[in-house]
Amino acid sequence: MDFSVVLVGAGNMGGAMLRGWLANGLEPANACVVDPMPSPALVELLSESGIKHHTSPDGVEAPDVLLIAVKPQMMDDVLPGLVSLVADHTVVVSVAAGTTLEQITTPYGSPAAIRTMPNTPSLVLRGMTVACPNEHVSQQQRDNVEQLLSAIGKLEWVDDEVLIDAVTAVSGSGPAYVFHLAECMAVAGVEAGLPDELAMTLALGTVSGAGELLRLSTDTPATLRRNVTSPNGTTAAALSVLMAEDGLQPLMTKAIAAAKKRSEELS
Repeated sequence: MDFSVVLVGAGNMGGAMLRGWLANGLEPANACVVDPMPSPALVELLSESGIKHHTSPDGVEAPDVLLIAVKPQMMDDVLPGLVSLVADHTVVVSVAAGTTLEQITTPYGSPAAIRTMPNTPSLVLRGMTVACPNEHVSQQQRDNVEQLLSAIGKLEWVDDEVLIDAVTAVSGSGPAYVFHLAECMAVAGVEAGLPDELAMTLALGTVSGAGELLRLSTDTPATLRRNVTSPNGTTAAALSVLMAEDGLQPLMTKAIAAAKKRSEELS
């Protein structure tokens, strides 16, 4: 990574990105963090890595990549104060949910900009991020941002910003659905007679293990499901409930539609 990057906001997501970048070859001299209230963990990371820290944009040179990782509700207040960090060669990247390309670029005229939607597994470098560039983004800028975002997991590109609302509903909010699945499995295990602690241990181990198998396997989810389902067996009995007309699929479709609608409202 031989380009310069300024990270504005280094909370959980920003800190995860920073760790991923360092692990993937970012030169500390090419990076800078702007955060008025860094956490003790961030201060330690910056000290160990040699990355410069500023509490404000004052005195910071406009970088090749300006990545803004503040909370969505803070964007309107933060964006105008970063004008000095946006030059002709700068691409502005946002990871804030519900913040459109128009909102990202308005304070700066018409810079190159990329709207992204990462998710929380980025904290363990297993994220799923989708990025949408505007028409001013060059191939070199796109390549630079791809290096940064791929350092925290998998990256996909879309050219139509309208798709970001559906992306938010599926992958942005999706980890919460999986977490709730683990909760539900544990509760059902208790109802079936298991001790609370054992039920939760089994649920967590099963969900995380199945996810890793899914990640590493070349088979589709449907194939993996069929592979573990013996005819007339216990798994088949459970799936007859989950795959019924009023089972998991229509419920998930309804849930994702609700999340998409809310994303549209926030945008």
